[in-house]
Amino acid sequence: MPRPLQEQKVLQDQVKEIETLVVDGMDISGHWNRMFGQRVIFDYDYDNLMKVADLPGGESLNWCYGCAKCTAVCPVDIVGDYSPRKIHRKTQMGIDLFKSDDLWLCTTCMNCLRVCPKEVNMIQIMPAVREQAVLNGGVPAELQKAFEDTAKTGNPLGQPQRKRAAWTDKAGVDVPIIADLGRPVDILWYVGSYPSYHPRGMDAASAMARILTALGVDFAILGKEEKDDADSMRLAGEKGLFEMLAEHNINAFNKYEWNEMVVTGPHEFNAFKNEYPKYGFERPIFHYTQFLVRYLDQLKDLMQHEVNAHGICRVTFHDPCYLGRHNGEYEAPRQLLRAIPGVELVEMGRNRENGYCCGGGGGGMWLDSFTKEHTQMRLSERRVLEAVEYQATVLSVACPFEVSRFEDGAKSTGNDQLKVLDILELIDKAING
Repeated sequence: MPRPLQEQKVLQDQVKEIETLVVDGMDISGHWNRMFGQRVIFDYDYDNLMKVADLPGGESLNWCYGCAKCTAVCPVDIVGDYSPRKIHRKTQMGIDLFKSDDLWLCTTCMNCLRVCPKEVNMIQIMPAVREQAVLNGGVPAELQKAFEDTAKTGNPLGQPQRKRAAWTDKAGVDVPIIADLGRPVDILWYVGSYPSYHPRGMDAASAMARILTALGVDFAILGKEEKDDADSMRLAGEKGLFEMLAEHNINAFNKYEWNEMVVTGPHEFNAFKNEYPKYGFERPIFHYTQFLVRYLDQLKDLMQHEVNAHGICRVTFHDPCYLGRHNGEYEAPRQLLRAIPGVELVEMGRNRENGYCCGGGGGGMWLDSFTKEHTQMRLSERRVLEAVEYQATVLSVACPFEVSRFEDGAKSTGNDQLKVLDILELIDKAING
């Protein structure tokens, strides 16, 4: 039997709690009477959600239906309180993402998109919103400094462009610069900013040079003509800076004759493979692990030294987000590690598609002080603890961002005994002792 109109109106008005209410003999006083009204979400103003959804690239935030699968896999939520679902809910409740600190916490690791049934794509949403924040001057200070250094010097470390190839002096082998050769080469090696300037990055670059030399590869580098790939700048919202450096690099790449490009880092790999083609550059690009796997049989003959003279070296591998989830390469690094004498490869619980994040992606490399205010610990520290839980003696990496991040994490968590080594360093040790 239909309820009287007056009673229907009472029930429709139960958006707010009524202190005393009895319906059909049932006492539903207080918060219980909410269930008889519309969901309280309809009280909210959707303007701030639609501000994001109306941006080119931001549309998919409006597709979220709150299943929270992303929350379970978001690396930031493990050390804080964060996920795309929570971002969606906050914007529904009126938070302006363009001015919120939440805008800068996403590392664009892509684990949320991997599990999202609605394909809410933070890899597009965050750069779109950040671009507007950059235009409005709303950028954290340490990230702004990285932008400025990259614009002025061609690298986020603020080092002189003329010293881009200075690391080669200590490599122990000849590292040809393509402009000096005056001839085509088989492999153009894009070294990258951190391998060119950061002390631990230079260790990996020197190891790569020695490996390529031992293999007899015909290679060269660009030297001072090389500038940062700027993909992390793009993801952090500085699209103009990305386009400027992309134009410079593409011009440098096209000046010379070469067959394939090998890159040291996953972020450069992602940039040249997926982003630079939008600007007219499309050539064969390989991450160094993919390239060296081709020479696996030759490497096995060259690697005559066990990497740990005192027994088995228990190694675990951290999958870089931009090599793994973004570009689907999981096996090449593991093939190399398994071939190294004295290495026992141990997988951490979060690996391959569900690998964790070092915290350096999407501009996070230059936001550690900022994110410290919003998380219980750095993502790199949490990953170090996981490696220790699996009793690894070496945490191996294949991204130039990660060595310094994990070494700092090992020190800050009191796990100095855990060695952090690029796969290049392990191969080099096995070849040269």
